[in-house]
Amino acid sequence: MTSGVQLLVPIKPLHLAKTRLRGASDPEDRHSELVAALASDTVAAARSATHTVEVIVVTSDAELTARFHGNGVEVLDDSPVAGLNAALRHGDRVLRRRNPEARVGALQADLPALRPEDLDTAISEAGTDRAFCSDRQGTGTTLLLARRGSALCPEFGPDSARTHRDGGARELRAPLESLRHDVDLPADLEAAVALGLGTHTSTNVHETGSSEAVRGPV
Repeated sequence: MTSGVQLLVPIKPLHLAKTRLRGASDPEDRHSELVAALASDTVAAARSATHTVEVIVVTSDAELTARFHGNGVEVLDDSPVAGLNAALRHGDRVLRRRNPEARVGALQADLPALRPEDLDTAISEAGTDRAFCSDRQGTGTTLLLARRGSALCPEFGPDSARTHRDGGARELRAPLESLRHDVDLPADLEAAVALGLGTHTSTNVHETGSSEAVRGPV
């Protein structure tokens, strides 16, 4: 049986996020817009998934907060501002205080090619288990799902796939191509372009000329 998931999407302040991606979108204001576009497409796709009950952004960034509030997305303040795992633990506690039987998940905010059906497939494959989806390199984690009523216990960071696996989470095996394509480097953005970007990132890439930066000179 598949249980609906409340998904937390943590996002760093725009000036700190995706520093390794800066070469794809200079100057700074363009970089911030690209990061916001990646997150907007991720959240939009997650909200369209059948097995997603709710999508909640966790951030301390005022611009992102206003942007998502304007689109009807709940935003939890990143408190304390102490990194990704602390933000997720905070969000997890808030959601489980509201509903002790909630099933909470964490979704990375840099999945601009995410398709709702891949997210639904991942949640279905997980069933009621604690589970995770690794990135396409097999080392990072793009999605972490807790059991219903249990703490999320996020361990994102270097080699998080191994850490989550060693912590008892079951690794999802379906192809889940769009769910595995996170974007940290310009080459990752190029791969996402080939897969098919969401509306916000696609618009940003073409309007700012990031497509040329990503692909390099012809």
